[in-house]
Amino acid sequence: MKQVLVCVFAVVLLTNVLAGCANGSQNTDSKVIKVAASATPHSQILEQVKPILKEKGWDLQVTVFNDYVQPNLVVESGDFDANYFQHVPYLHSFNEEQDTNLVNAGSIHYEPFGIYPGKKASLNELAAGDEIAVPNDTTNEARALLLLQDNGIITLTSGAGLTATVNDIVDNPLGIIILELEAAQLPRIKDEVAFVVLNGNYALEAGFSVAKDSVAYERADSEAAKTYVNIIAVKTGNEENEGIKALVEVLKSDQIRNYINDTYDGAVIPY
Repeated sequence: MKQVLVCVFAVVLLTNVLAGCANGSQNTDSKVIKVAASATPHSQILEQVKPILKEKGWDLQVTVFNDYVQPNLVVESGDFDANYFQHVPYLHSFNEEQDTNLVNAGSIHYEPFGIYPGKKASLNELAAGDEIAVPNDTTNEARALLLLQDNGIITLTSGAGLTATVNDIVDNPLGIIILELEAAQLPRIKDEVAFVVLNGNYALEAGFSVAKDSVAYERADSEAAKTYVNIIAVKTGNEENEGIKALVEVLKSDQIRNYINDTYDGAVIPY
């Protein structure tokens, strides 16, 4: 009888220990923040955030995506808590096109859009029939076209703004061919066209410095700096989650702002 009681006690004790482990595991999981990010500069910045959040009890897990669609879909589905790769106009456009419900949980940095040399080194060298490659997604294409307009290469129809496409070009004196490609492909074909117009993160990946290599770029005091700020995006209703608020707070801290300023040579500017 004594042996039976000992066995029963051992089983109960083991059950309690396992339950405790399970509860501990759940508590640990609740402190995880899963973020989908572009490689450069977003994931690099998040790597600097990890140890700071760890001290605050959070496990930041970052997964790199190489496109502009999946990072939003995985947040919408709930597989990820947030993403860090996009600006507000793209977010709004994506929500409209994909019927998603994503919102801005924090404005973090701005990446000046730039025109970078390919076969030609100066815009003054442009000749009839030259090709300029631009991103083909709605908001970034408009941004590229507006930058080309600002530099006298094309003229867009009045009011085209953030919805501008090649169909809005009303004057193209040199007959420049606008080559529309997925943003990630642009750095790969830079040696095949006269110029490429790049997002800040893809310029960095291509080894370009916006301050040293671009022939023209959006200025830090421009309206674009406010319009195209890169954000932490979450599913509607999750903006006030404890983990998201902790993430945004660290991203906007002086330590991370200094890292951004010291690392990216003007290609990334803290907001």
